[in-house]
Amino acid sequence: MATRADVLRELGLAPRWRLRARNEVVHAADGVDVDVDNDVDPRRTRIASLAFDALVDDIAQCRACGLCATRKRTVPGVGAADAAWMFVGEAPGADEDAQGEPFVGAAGQLLDNMLAALGLARGNDVFIANVLKCRPPNNRTPEPLEVDACRPYLDRQIALIAPALIVALGKSAACTLLDVDASVASLRHRIHRYRGTLLIVTYHPAYLLRTPLDKAKVWEDLLFARRTLREMASAQVVS
Repeated sequence: MATRADVLRELGLAPRWRLRARNEVVHAADGVDVDVDNDVDPRRTRIASLAFDALVDDIAQCRACGLCATRKRTVPGVGAADAAWMFVGEAPGADEDAQGEPFVGAAGQLLDNMLAALGLARGNDVFIANVLKCRPPNNRTPEPLEVDACRPYLDRQIALIAPALIVALGKSAACTLLDVDASVASLRHRIHRYRGTLLIVTYHPAYLLRTPLDKAKVWEDLLFARRTLREMASAQVVS
């Protein structure tokens, strides 16, 4: 008499078991052992082991998506390697593509002014980057495959810098990091987290150039971010 397992197997409903390879330990360049599953994308695993300078070099040589054919220069990011504040935008524009540094045009000048109002400066306890490290042609919206290709670089930057706070500039950066589809208005003035790191959302400086009346909202968001950091620091001292 056929058993229940025999019947299920005959109907194609029996569980299928696959031998899973043991996890490997990769010794990262920064001295940290990373437990890596063999099923994980090997490119992502390799990037997750890179030290800071090697990461910049890897970005410069990247051919993981079609943007490598149209870029002039890669734009890995700029700032302090141990920055407490990390600002993340969508993608480089024409000026950034030409100079290899993020936020160097009019939007960048506005961002620098906002940082100065907080007592911060580019490269001084601040790191500035984009989700994409190459400019999309005509500044079009990044495509999902492009975001996926660049995401390991951003994740490694965040891991290496270990900022106390991430400020997502604009809807694209915010939705990518938070894995949501929502407006900036609905996400701002709230505390979010990205892999354990505090994250706030505000408008992109380029948007403010078109809608200057909303500059006051961004200033509110930045004050909220600074207050959140101070409260967090105070709580750690008390504990």
